[in-house]
Amino acid sequence: MDSLITAAARALASGDALGALKRVALREDAPALALRGIAIAQLGDLVRAKALLKSAARAFGPREAVARARCLVAEAEIALASRDLTWPVKALEAARATLQARGDRVNAAHAGNIAIRRLVLIGRLDEAEQALGALDPTPLPPSLRTAHELVASGIAVRRLRTEAARAALERARLSAQEADIPALTAEVEAAARVLDMPAARLISHGGERPLLLHEVETLFSGETLVVDACRHVVRKGDTVVPLATRPVLFALARALAEAWPGDVSRGALIARAFRGKHADESHRARLRVEIGRLRAALQALAEISATKRGFRLAPRGLGEIAGLAPLVEGPHAAVLAFLADGEAWSTSALSIALGASPRTVQRALDVLAGEGKAQSLGRGRARRWLSPPLAAFPTILLLPGPLPSD
Repeated sequence: MDSLITAAARALASGDALGALKRVALREDAPALALRGIAIAQLGDLVRAKALLKSAARAFGPREAVARARCLVAEAEIALASRDLTWPVKALEAARATLQARGDRVNAAHAGNIAIRRLVLIGRLDEAEQALGALDPTPLPPSLRTAHELVASGIAVRRLRTEAARAALERARLSAQEADIPALTAEVEAAARVLDMPAARLISHGGERPLLLHEVETLFSGETLVVDACRHVVRKGDTVVPLATRPVLFALARALAEAWPGDVSRGALIARAFRGKHADESHRARLRVEIGRLRAALQALAEISATKRGFRLAPRGLGEIAGLAPLVEGPHAAVLAFLADGEAWSTSALSIALGASPRTVQRALDVLAGEGKAQSLGRGRARRWLSPPLAAFPTILLLPGPLPSD
């Protein structure tokens, strides 16, 4: 490797993308193409960077398997940054295996981090946590240790383990300082801000207030019966009753919880659960059936009693009842939660992350665009979606993945 390539690689390792480009901008050999691709990616032109890395991978000869694998890892990282979740995961795993077998443990670990970040993004937290536990960050350089700890904090945040998240972010901050890369330090600071932003609304005793993530964690670990509209479950301590597939029962439970300790009239329950403007005898009969089903579902946590005008929810044993709701609600709140991360998403990537069909996602995006809550860039397959900044928008509780006792 010549001196210019070595100097460019060192510049990239220190976060100096412009310094790297000065040394290899006019060269067309494979190592220079790869370094240019990574430098341009750091400067934000992901489309051009991806093309350069593909060219570099083709230019490396068959005996240069390690160099080609490194190009694939860099391409995978660009795909993740551009929210291209259709990028072949098997290619990344093959590159990681090649790097591991050839003794390049640093880049193999980097490939592992990228794969774990993808798993976190699509809500497969159990797999991500298992893979993260198998990675030893000790021999990694400071920049990759920072990335490792950011992944650990992301998993802890999704699982509402705020103390573990803060500890991981502190380790990430120290590693970022050691790496002395401003962009990396800024990424750690942005991740830390999530812990100090409102994450949900607590609805109780006829009023509501915002909660931080650690307050949500405390709420879930206490004696309060929580009807959680972020995950559509009813929970008390470690006991969780999922109602995501039973929307009528959840609508009734939420209405009753938000009115506690008072009751809710039959007309209000019918309007909330069945969206009926006028309650006739058929609606009342159906309400009695659904209340019976809700009693059966919640028998271990609460009891539902009839009152003169409707029904009342009461906890079994000690404790209160509260409702937990997102700060922003609506039929397309989950799509907004992904767009709120500031990255540009394709329809196919949102479809994978949400577990919904591309057509369903596209309809949601069209509605959000009509409301001014989403905007598109590009056309055809290059079309990407993002949202204007929303103040204190809660992403964590709306994104996929199990909560602590789910």
